[in-house]
Amino acid sequence: MNPVSALVVDTSCWIEFFRGRSLPILELALKEGRVVLSPIVIAELLSSTLSRSAERRLVDFLQDLEIHPTPTTHWLAVGRLRRSCRKSGISLSTSDAHVAQCALDREAFLYSFDKVFQKISPKMALKLIPE
Repeated sequence: MNPVSALVVDTSCWIEFFRGRSLPILELALKEGRVVLSPIVIAELLSSTLSRSAERRLVDFLQDLEIHPTPTTHWLAVGRLRRSCRKSGISLSTSDAHVAQCALDREAFLYSFDKVFQKISPKMALKLIPE
């Protein structure tokens, strides 16, 4: 991984991180200020059952991170990405396509434990962090 590259982090990694799993790649990217959030990941993280204090801590943490902008052109690309995957026989949810497109928009690395990204990365310039 290029040490100056942005890192888009999928919900699967954040869940493990907040459970206390050591994720050195994420920890280093946080320290270096290279983590970028996709808006849908914020919504997914806040969808879990949290106490008020845990939600406040999560919101405070997330507010310190850069959020990827998602203008109409981004969402058009998300739709095209899903269509392209479907034509290749791969079912990709809108949220996963959005996360992948955030990484593609920035030419950033994507960090995820979700296997669907491994299926689609050879078909595009999606750069994944190996587990």
